[in-house]
Amino acid sequence: MKALFKPFSLKNLTLKNRLVLAPMSRYQNDNGIPNAAFAEFHGSRARDIGLSITGATAIDMVSANNHPKLANINAAASAGWQQAVDAVHAAGGPLMLQLWHAGALQNVAPDFKPGPFLSPSGLMAPDQQVGEPMSERDIADCISAFVKAAQLALQLGFDALEIHAAHGFLLDEFFWSATNLRSDRWGGATLPERSRFALEVTKAVRKAIGPDVVLALRVSQWKEQDYSVKLANTPDELAAWLCPFVEAGVDLLDCSQRRFWEPEFTGSHLNFAGWVKKLTAAPVITAGSVGLSNDVMTFFHGEVAKHAPIDELVRRLENNEFDLVAVGRTLLADADWVRKLRANELAAQPGLDPRTMMQWI
Repeated sequence: MKALFKPFSLKNLTLKNRLVLAPMSRYQNDNGIPNAAFAEFHGSRARDIGLSITGATAIDMVSANNHPKLANINAAASAGWQQAVDAVHAAGGPLMLQLWHAGALQNVAPDFKPGPFLSPSGLMAPDQQVGEPMSERDIADCISAFVKAAQLALQLGFDALEIHAAHGFLLDEFFWSATNLRSDRWGGATLPERSRFALEVTKAVRKAIGPDVVLALRVSQWKEQDYSVKLANTPDELAAWLCPFVEAGVDLLDCSQRRFWEPEFTGSHLNFAGWVKKLTAAPVITAGSVGLSNDVMTFFHGEVAKHAPIDELVRRLENNEFDLVAVGRTLLADADWVRKLRANELAAQPGLDPRTMMQWI
């Protein structure tokens, strides 16, 4: 277990261990405003983990949020966020805010549509038209909204920021050739060309927050619209996609994978995070069913998740394949999971039943 509990430092962050509360959208906010229960949840988990990351938090655009119980980052939500920041700091941990725009990806509240869907080509998924392509004005306004959200977050005392560019949401819709059909400078035949919008967001946020605050980028190959998608099919394509983000000021790459133990490319055991670290030389977070027997999407389809050994995870961490480990469902269900992990008590714990999910969110 020692590798998991070594400190880690990066710019302004000093973490007491390598465990991260994965960003999870818990649908527990009041009309976009974090409430007391939200603050209590983050404070209780911050006692034992190195870093807490909020769930997807909508920048201040009417189109950015796709559910009334997901949080916004704006003036109206500031007092609620201040409670969460204070709770995490009181527990002795840092808090990272995840900045997000949902794009065209509809959620579990399909009737909630405060503004037109924004997306590169009006597509939620291949052949699923839900709106019109973003205009140059839309793109400029979106970049500006990311910047304003980042600035407000620092005013509220957040310790670090993460740009959400994964899972089929707006920035990821630009990456994906199936949803970005543009022929202008925001599209293109190659992944680096389609990355221009997300790169401009990254550069603008970095400039706004200065050089000393940790800036993370969450990326994934898979999409909620299609689990089998690979944006980068080879290591060379992966490097061409993500190295420019490190050059643009990203300090930490948060690599979302459904099952952390699966190799990303044939011929190597390295997972997604392992390859990203090898190619970019940047610190990385690995994620994906840590400590559990199934992935989150299988879980949501009704399969009970049993506690699983983490020997393989620790071995990979000891080999420096990744730097930090994001934990989701187990920490969502149990604020004492880290303590039980250290005490070797998890084998006696019951599995996680998806039917009880509603008591956690």
